[in-house]
Amino acid sequence: MIIPTIDYIEPVFRPPSEANSFILQVTNGCSWNKCTFCEMYTAPQKKFRPTKDDQVLADIRSTASNWPGVRKVFLADGDAMALSYRRLEQILIWLNEHFPNLQRVSSYCLPRNLKNKSIEELQSLNRLKLDLLYVGAESGDDLVLDRVQKGETRESTIAALEKIKTAGLRSSVMILNGLGGTRYWRQHAMNSAALVNAAQPDFLATLVVSFPMGDQRLKQHFPEFQLPDQQQLFEEVKLFLETTELQDTVFRSDHASNYLILKGRLGKDKETMLEQINFAIQRPDAAGLRQEWQRGL
Repeated sequence: MIIPTIDYIEPVFRPPSEANSFILQVTNGCSWNKCTFCEMYTAPQKKFRPTKDDQVLADIRSTASNWPGVRKVFLADGDAMALSYRRLEQILIWLNEHFPNLQRVSSYCLPRNLKNKSIEELQSLNRLKLDLLYVGAESGDDLVLDRVQKGETRESTIAALEKIKTAGLRSSVMILNGLGGTRYWRQHAMNSAALVNAAQPDFLATLVVSFPMGDQRLKQHFPEFQLPDQQQLFEEVKLFLETTELQDTVFRSDHASNYLILKGRLGKDKETMLEQINFAIQRPDAAGLRQEWQRGL
């Protein structure tokens, strides 16, 4: 929920599940911003910087005076967890003071930005209602991660997800369908499944890699990349789901970038979703797929 009384630095992004949350821009841009597949924070005005405390407090007060019943807050932009523990603690204290009905606070989270935060600090933030961290793993394959300049490894992502779980917070992991291209799709799918198997996240989503402004930036470090076609994307997500061994993870593949909408729990709904994928592979004309004009980033 973009609040009209706040002077946001556009564009502002949020996960689909945060559509009804108050978007509080505690940072501008992304603290890493080197991933060659990502165009979200490449505009000149999106250079990373924390929002000043007095501006954050003013935005909270302004929103509370007009919408005091706020229940959910999403801390934007690319990774509020880049802020120090003390700054996050203060922001959460303000949110709790101004929104008596507050239920949860969430944020995107880069694994590297949890290294300097202890379990005890995360537990303290959790008591202040920081509840859900969205981790863009993108891939569990180290070669693919290196090619796209992610700056993380499978193990660094697993370590962050384990820390989140130990501290009592929930995690939502995102995997990019197609990120391995036509050459590395198999290892991308299988190693991404290995990552989520190790982490057992609360939520899991797949998005299709997209390049609205072209893939030239990606190909500087990944010259062999070729975007899989629709059928190849289905084969990849099929292999990914077949390889998962998840106990109770909510799975969503309903982002606007996806051709095929999948929803369920892994593992109890695994076979049902695999049947849906097989039908889409065999009968794409009858599978209710999104058309190109219906898709978006």
